[in-house]
Amino acid sequence: MKMIRRTVFLLTAALLLVVRPAATLSAEPSTAQGVKAPVFSGITLEGKRISSASLAGKPYIVNFFASWCPPCRHEIPDMVALQKVYGPKGFTFIGVAVSDSEPAIRAFVSKAGITYPVMMGDEKIVGAFSGQVRGGMRSIPTSFVINSSGRITEVITGARSRDEFEKKILQSFKK
Repeated sequence: MKMIRRTVFLLTAALLLVVRPAATLSAEPSTAQGVKAPVFSGITLEGKRISSASLAGKPYIVNFFASWCPPCRHEIPDMVALQKVYGPKGFTFIGVAVSDSEPAIRAFVSKAGITYPVMMGDEKIVGAFSGQVRGGMRSIPTSFVINSSGRITEVITGARSRDEFEKKILQSFKK
């Protein structure tokens, strides 16, 4: 009987360890809405410097993703299409690749036809943006919508449709 109780206890504990983290994968509601976007700087895969300073006065969405992430892969074609429409108007997506190797990301960017800037996520940029979400960033994709005043207007966890992203882009042009 002791052996059965012990086995049940261990199975229950193991189940809680698996189920509890899965239930918390989505980010907590943002504490960042309305605050200034974090200062960041990095080098894109094309070797160009991109920074919050170089984007001053322009709306943008910083999208944290990985090449192996199914929801990320699902939303990227819509982001590429929206970049073509709104890029000439001053908007840009910025892809920040996390949990991936640079060769894998380069191959993925090429295959997916990504035309917006993509950089490898290092501790500084991940930490800066993660600090804007209560409990930190815990899943990908996670996108930060920044308006033309440089303020975070929304933090989006999970994949979004083209229509949803387009609404966020249009709102981001408003100061």
